[in-house]
Amino acid sequence: MIATAFDVSRARALTPGCERVVHFNNAGCGLMPQPVLDTVLEHTRLEAMIGSYEAAAQKADALNAVYTSFAKLLNCHADEIAFADGSTQAWHRAFHAVPLKKGDRVLTANNEYNSNWLSLLRRCDQVGASLEVVQSDGNGMLDVQALSNMLDDRVALVAITQITNSNGMVNPVAEVGAALRGYRALYLLDACQAVGQMPVDVERIGCDMLSGAGRKFLRGPRGTGFLYVRRSALDKLEPVFIDIHAAKWTTRDTFEWRKDARRFEQLEFNQADRLGMGAAVDHALGWGLDAIEERILALSILLRERLNELPGVLVRDQGTRPSGINTFTMEGRDLNELLLKLRSQGVNTSVTNFDWAWLDLGGRGIDSIMRASLHYYNTEEEVERFVEAIAKS
Repeated sequence: MIATAFDVSRARALTPGCERVVHFNNAGCGLMPQPVLDTVLEHTRLEAMIGSYEAAAQKADALNAVYTSFAKLLNCHADEIAFADGSTQAWHRAFHAVPLKKGDRVLTANNEYNSNWLSLLRRCDQVGASLEVVQSDGNGMLDVQALSNMLDDRVALVAITQITNSNGMVNPVAEVGAALRGYRALYLLDACQAVGQMPVDVERIGCDMLSGAGRKFLRGPRGTGFLYVRRSALDKLEPVFIDIHAAKWTTRDTFEWRKDARRFEQLEFNQADRLGMGAAVDHALGWGLDAIEERILALSILLRERLNELPGVLVRDQGTRPSGINTFTMEGRDLNELLLKLRSQGVNTSVTNFDWAWLDLGGRGIDSIMRASLHYYNTEEEVERFVEAIAKS
């Protein structure tokens, strides 16, 4: 039995899905806790009963409180928070607001998320900027010294991911922030897999922008995302999208941007889901992010130990700091076929194929990798059930 003070029984009682599945796919989408489900359903019913605009007016204070909850979660100001319809949209709104020009340099890591890489590649090609990959160190993490050696006044942006989705590696994001101080470069961090499973402090990290998802380790509704934009970075950015929520129409031919990060939002959004995302943050804060991380890491250590005992199984995680994302391959097995077999037994996991992580998996000669991502409501017994299912497959 793992020795932690975490009340796992209460966590599972507040997670209806635990009665139906062994859910090791939290890096894809966490199981919603009851308070989040209740919040979404309650507001949806209210919209049906009195009208959507009227429901929004009635819940105006609660909707504004979501900004405050995220500010507490990330250690920032509420006016530095904006929301989006998913993490990809949040990241794109930040990235495309960076005023890149011909001759600029953009730096990223060797384990950057595939969608981010494609966007970086396309835009750099469009504007005539160069996209350069910072080498990894011996543990697979971004090499901070190599980054420092590449910095000059032409570097306009450093865009990296905090936790790699294909190998669970945690990049040294605060050290990157320290290396960038005094340089022109803006710092965009994709924290999609980090927020909700460990403390994420934007002041300690030193990033200018940070994007994330509501659906993953935060356990919020799918199709929700958030964006942090540092106050000092606002006027250095040029949002691509604009509407009457993002800006004020001052004369027939002029407008003024909002003075806060909400200039990256739009007027229309799913209010039930946003309230649900706020409930997810409050739920996580109630448990405490330090306690959540401790519980997740204890389970992950147990899982890796048990997987290492299985013949033909090779744990593929990288980095010196573990996370809740555990990856492995199996000799002679089609992992996509195994995924379906496990799902038929009520065990959820995921597979990352080569074309979803070209830089990472391609560099290591891996065609596909199985990802078992754990959360605090998972149990030691579920770890044993998962390992047994793998062994018998």
